Amino acid sequence: MKTAIVTGASAGIGRAVAERMLANGWYVGLVARRADPLHELADPYGDRAVALPLDVTDADAVQVAFHDFAEGAGRIDCLFNNAGIFTPAAPIDEIAVEDWRRAVEVNLTGMFLCARMAFRIMRRQDPQGGRIINNGSISAHVPREGAAPYTATKHAVTGLTRQIALDGRPFDIACGQIDIGNAETDLLRGIAEAARAAGREPPPMMDVSHVADAVLAMADLPLTANVLFQTIMATKMPYVGRG
Repeated sequence: MKTAIVTGASAGIGRAVAERMLANGWYVGLVARRADPLHELADPYGDRAVALPLDVTDADAVQVAFHDFAEGAGRIDCLFNNAGIFTPAAPIDEIAVEDWRRAVEVNLTGMFLCARMAFRIMRRQDPQGGRIINNGSISAHVPREGAAPYTATKHAVTGLTRQIALDGRPFDIACGQIDIGNAETDLLRGIAEAARAAGREPPPMMDVSHVADAVLAMADLPLTANVLFQTIMATKMPYVGRG
């Protein structure tokens, strides 16, 4: 049985990916800060789903949870490194320093801490190796208005992905990134509602199930193959074009 840890699993993209993996027979560790949604997600799957409530910015908590999961599951085959936040939108001079630091802590440091522990375990398990899939964003390429903290951290994730992919080669650890544009989640629905309230057209959206399919396809590859970068997006979103 393949094993995976999914961070940010309590809602949105993380929950959709965790559910798809569980439905396809994976043994899955579910990471998020809120325990109740994790247990609610895990309960129907019995022993194949393990709730791991923690804050991804807490290095000690990440180390303990990943170690305990690997002990119980036998190994970690895949990490979907997904946990992230979007701070309040504003021009850069109006962004609170606290929001900047919070975005860096969750979106970048949290992703580093989880990748670090997964890499450590994958490097030492037998047979050696595994796969790390980082959730980038369309914002890893082009920004959304008023989103300096989110955009900067997602650009940094791309560098982290490349570095892990390089450093993982000797240990059969593959690393790739999925850049997602406008999957319909509670977060994006909030953005759409704000656009309507301001008299603007809401952004085009796609069903989050398509993201889950794409992540599962990456996760199911043999370690001799890797999708280094994948972009999946709502077809009509204004990603390609000139102003």
